[in-house]
Amino acid sequence: MERNHVTDDDQGKEVVDAHGKKIGMVTEVKSGTAYVNADPGITDTIRSKLGWGDADQDDYALEENRIHTITDDEIRLKDGL
Repeated sequence: MERNHVTDDDQGKEVVDAHGKKIGMVTEVKSGTAYVNADPGITDTIRSKLGWGDADQDDYALEENRIHTITDDEIRLKDGL
């Protein structure tokens, strides 16, 4: 089922642009906002998959109006924003 609002279950998902190119990974979801690391290392990836994520200065808040859809595997952004 597709949706366009972020939940805690989205931590660890890949973030892709409108063309499917990976641009980062959700490292943490805090108060309904996804924080994205554009260059996650293996440690960041493992921590997020285990639900141990913690956003830091390298992570960017993803504005919900930029999200096209969220699936079981990824967050796809809108084109042209």
